[in-house]
Amino acid sequence: MPAPSVLAVYAHPDDESLVAGGILARHAAAGARTAVVTATWAADGHRAAELADALALLGAGKPRMLGYADLHVPSSAPGRPPFRDAPLEEAVERVVAHVREVRPDLIVTHDAHGSTGHPDHVHTHHVALLAAHAAGHPGLYRRAGAPWRPSALYLSAHPESASTGLAALLAGVGKRLHTVPDEVVTASVDVRPWIDRKWAAIRAHRSEAARSRSLPGLLGGLSASDREAVLGTEHFVRHDLVSAHRDLRELTV
Repeated sequence: MPAPSVLAVYAHPDDESLVAGGILARHAAAGARTAVVTATWAADGHRAAELADALALLGAGKPRMLGYADLHVPSSAPGRPPFRDAPLEEAVERVVAHVREVRPDLIVTHDAHGSTGHPDHVHTHHVALLAAHAAGHPGLYRRAGAPWRPSALYLSAHPESASTGLAALLAGVGKRLHTVPDEVVTASVDVRPWIDRKWAAIRAHRSEAARSRSLPGLLGGLSASDREAVLGTEHFVRHDLVSAHRDLRELTV
């Protein structure tokens, strides 16, 4: 059975590699279509070039950037509003257009906590959730292409029992990791066979990797085995969009 196609929708360049780089590489290697929509940063800046390098490593095509400003970095998109402050209908319609163009079986995005509670992550969750439901309705956003309904939305999550290493890493720089009860996690995907490609994609975000307090920078200070313990499994909570579905776990390693 062919691997399900995947569209990832995340807030910032590097989010896709950190929390979904393994499944993107895994599905691309199996011949599936994969693509990434990034909500923030301008398409002509250094972060866009880094994102292009990361996506090439993951087999996820070219960047699809909405171009809004990072809430904490106004210079990330000069003249554009922070993503959280952009008109909601506009943002949803733009994501719907990407869903209808890519026609994915599955969408992956931030969960409602946004991992660390970053407002851009949380808002991306809201926009992606609305877009995933709206994309299949022919009466909505007619300018955004022909309707397409993915099977499910998978929300990147951090189960309580498997996130102590990452939580401790972030706590060291004053950040809190928002975890979820183990029982709500629907899919825990072993991505260790693709860990080298995932780590290379994370490191392709060079400006972030150079910052000692960023997650890529913190991960760079770990041993390979400790880093694999943090990055080697990707966890998701499934949100059904239709009753018949394809599952992330259908693709065997």
